[in-house]
Amino acid sequence: MSDFDEFEKQLSENRQERERERHRKRSRSGSAGRGDKHRSWSKDRKSRDHRSPSREHKKHSHSPKRARKKRTCKYWDVPPLGFEHITPLQYKAMQAAGQIPTIALLTPPTLPGVAAASAQVPVAGSQMTRQARRLYVGNIPFGVTEESMAEFFNAQMRLAGLSQAPSNPVLAVQINQDKNFAFLEFRSVDETTQAMAFDGIIFQGQSLKIRRPHDYRPLPGISEQPAFHVPGVVSTVVPDSPHKLFIGGLPNYLNDDQVKELLTSFGPLKAFNLVKDSATSLSKGYAFCEYVDIGATDQAVAGLNGMQLGDKKLIVQRASVGAKNTNPAAVIETPVMLQVPGLQQLQTSGLPTEVLCLLNMVMPEELVDDEDYEEILEDIRDECCKYGSVRSIEIPRPVKGVEVPGCGKIFVEYVSAADCQKAMQALTGRKFANRVVVTKYYDPDMYHRHEF
Repeated sequence: MSDFDEFEKQLSENRQERERERHRKRSRSGSAGRGDKHRSWSKDRKSRDHRSPSREHKKHSHSPKRARKKRTCKYWDVPPLGFEHITPLQYKAMQAAGQIPTIALLTPPTLPGVAAASAQVPVAGSQMTRQARRLYVGNIPFGVTEESMAEFFNAQMRLAGLSQAPSNPVLAVQINQDKNFAFLEFRSVDETTQAMAFDGIIFQGQSLKIRRPHDYRPLPGISEQPAFHVPGVVSTVVPDSPHKLFIGGLPNYLNDDQVKELLTSFGPLKAFNLVKDSATSLSKGYAFCEYVDIGATDQAVAGLNGMQLGDKKLIVQRASVGAKNTNPAAVIETPVMLQVPGLQQLQTSGLPTEVLCLLNMVMPEELVDDEDYEEILEDIRDECCKYGSVRSIEIPRPVKGVEVPGCGKIFVEYVSAADCQKAMQALTGRKFANRVVVTKYYDPDMYHRHEF
């Protein structure tokens, strides 16, 4: 073989070697790409395989969950101003009645440490409850000012313990001088209801008439009457109750004060109303009342029912409306005396006795001074002797620091029951010191034991 052939053979081998090397490199790069791709998918599959058991574990895990601490709510269930004593159910009922707008403008809660905005947003206590926070006051004194009326009611609320906060419960007073009435606006619904207890209170010599305004609509679930009685205040509204009394047969010329004096001889009144004609303002001849002490109810019925007063005879009994819903046992325990007009009935005080008890003639304070006492005693003796022979007269006088039984009553003992009966017929219904005289027979044994 020549040198040329040998050279050609070597070139061919070198070319083949390079081709094989190139092929190997090509094969190696392709394998590497496929291997990387395979490893990439493997990693992803491993990642999925790694996550899936975790999810499966969470899905099928029955291990107890950690108890989450309950958050304290700062703004839920906080009643808005003016609705502190109203439950959510009552609030909804108030909305349904139209007393509160369905969409309310409330003051946004102030965060701790953040100053409140200067702009005042209308709150629940100012507009939405205004109807329930206003009271009508009639029969106000002539020339009274809004400031003096506000001061009077604020002072009375504090004295009675009805004010629920240190500031004044009365926010505003509006007076109509021409029609002689005023409107009071209170800061809360509850204080407004409790202020109804001042109906009949005396202000500058006038007995005030306190009512709800005409636009007031009762709130379901909330009492419309005060739960407090102010001592010494006689309400002009007598609510239906088992102890409500009807007083009929009153002479038309008797005014409120005279009828009240007649009734208070048996005890202090809680409520009283003399029914009058709306056109003429004259008495219709009947009234309703309720005593502070319910024990005085039967005493008043026994002492006044069937009593001759002027040319009329009184009819005093429990009001049928008030007694309608009482239980039968209570009615049996406290029987009602019915007076049929034109039919003479014996009073529960019994048959005529020798002792006559005179009521509603003197007040305890009028008996303190010795000279006044002797003058009253002499006056009564002179008049009573006109109807028979008087054996003795007892007028219990007040003693400081001691409760004297029968103080304010007058007891006259006659020689005979006939004389006593004659005096009763002559004195009943007459006036003494501008007061209507009430009479009844008294037990002689109790009189002699000084059990007045």
